Amino acid sequence: MECEILGLSIALLLWVAWAMVTEQRHRRLKELGQLPPGPRWWPVVGNIFQLGWALPHASFAKLARQHGPIMTLWLGSMSTVVISSNEVAREMFKNHDVVLAGRKIYEAMKGDFGHEGSLITSQYGSHWRMLRRLCTTEFFVTSRLDAMRGVRGRCIDRMVQFIEDTGANGTKSIDIGRFFFLMAFNLIGNLMFSKDLLDPKSESGAQFFYHAGKVMELAGKPNVADFLPILRWLDPQGIRRKTQFHVERAFEIAGRFIKERMESMENGNYEGKRKDFLDVLLEFRGDGMEEPSKFSSRTINVIVFEMFTAGTDTTTSTLEWAMAELLHNPRTLKNVQAELRSTLGPGRKLEEKDIENLPYLKAVIKETLRLHPPLPFLVPHMAMDSCKMLGYHIPKETQILVNVWAIGRDSKTWEDPSVFKPERFLEPNMVDYKGQHFEFIPFGSGRRMCPAVPLASRVLPMALGSLLHSFNWTLADGLKPEDLDMTERVGITLRKSVPLRVVPIPFKRPTWKASD
Repeated sequence: MECEILGLSIALLLWVAWAMVTEQRHRRLKELGQLPPGPRWWPVVGNIFQLGWALPHASFAKLARQHGPIMTLWLGSMSTVVISSNEVAREMFKNHDVVLAGRKIYEAMKGDFGHEGSLITSQYGSHWRMLRRLCTTEFFVTSRLDAMRGVRGRCIDRMVQFIEDTGANGTKSIDIGRFFFLMAFNLIGNLMFSKDLLDPKSESGAQFFYHAGKVMELAGKPNVADFLPILRWLDPQGIRRKTQFHVERAFEIAGRFIKERMESMENGNYEGKRKDFLDVLLEFRGDGMEEPSKFSSRTINVIVFEMFTAGTDTTTSTLEWAMAELLHNPRTLKNVQAELRSTLGPGRKLEEKDIENLPYLKAVIKETLRLHPPLPFLVPHMAMDSCKMLGYHIPKETQILVNVWAIGRDSKTWEDPSVFKPERFLEPNMVDYKGQHFEFIPFGSGRRMCPAVPLASRVLPMALGSLLHSFNWTLADGLKPEDLDMTERVGITLRKSVPLRVVPIPFKRPTWKASD
């Protein structure tokens, strides 16, 4: 009993001490200049309890309606500015892009592996610019993407075949998100290593898949150690410790792939039919000053692992939401399938060259990205130095969240903003997601915009269109379209709360006799 009283007394003293520290910090920041408006905060926890039980992006959108499109929140001791309108986003990316190009590093991202080689978590500077240039000139450049068209086609064809086999000719339901994930994972595997990582012969690939999935799951969990620094050394939820474990296991597996390639190249046994991204990384030679003379195995591991984690979950999320919206809106599903089947004609599968002739299919992808951006806050930015924006003081190291979910549903910009209506993107001179139209920035904008947009713009319509062309679709267990659960959950990406289960029925075109 005495020990319990002592423990409670110590906890109370720590709480009071931390409340005094945070109170002083808030006052110092206010003295430096006027912060953007926001709700009143509580000691220690800040505004955390005012977010309610709704998902963070929805809670922040609701608060923004009261406090404005640029708003200050305190998540524990973490100073956060939330941007919720296209006008403020334009100001940020057009006039303050460099100073706000830093990265807020969460506890799950920290570990022994560091940030060298990470395009996502590296702070803006010469190392990040080198990584970005490597991606845009070697991985996502048009010539290389065009050369890899056949690889993407084969990965999507295998997905179609797996679905047909698993669906047992339209008699069994499937979790469609899992098939999207496997397709995306194998696609990245081919781009990185020139091989499928998930097939019956690849035990290492399955293990890498498992550990990468666990890292993405852990990275999406709210972590109290991010909001209350006094708890960082305790890691009370074990998120940092568990993440580090799975990252290390994934690195061991990827390290074996890298070692095999290096040994083959040294022994003269490697005759790659085409140059994949692992070749690019192994052959890289920098200036030895602002750039490394060559990449270490550790750095290559970080780059490889990041490609998988960034490329698979976002692709899966978007495609699953697209299928869910189409099944929730049968008339739209009928329209996009009619476009596909009339354009392609009998007996021909979808190819990338067909996408330009399928405007409604592309509109479905855009409307999905508007309503369900993969990262509702993008990847959090950080102020690298203090600055003034729209007359407000933004302190150094402030976290910047751009609520693209709220921007995509702003009634001032979009008619019927909560309605899934692809037809809006068929209008002349309609906005696009390339980062220049700030009312529609699911991939971000500015220097830290997602570099994989050229790849995503090819994969998303091809994968979705192939499934819509190859199968007719019904919901599992006789569920009616209007009863489909469309609620969200946040992990590392914005996913459906309830996985989408569907029945794929192979599409058979009618055959007509000459006399008909």
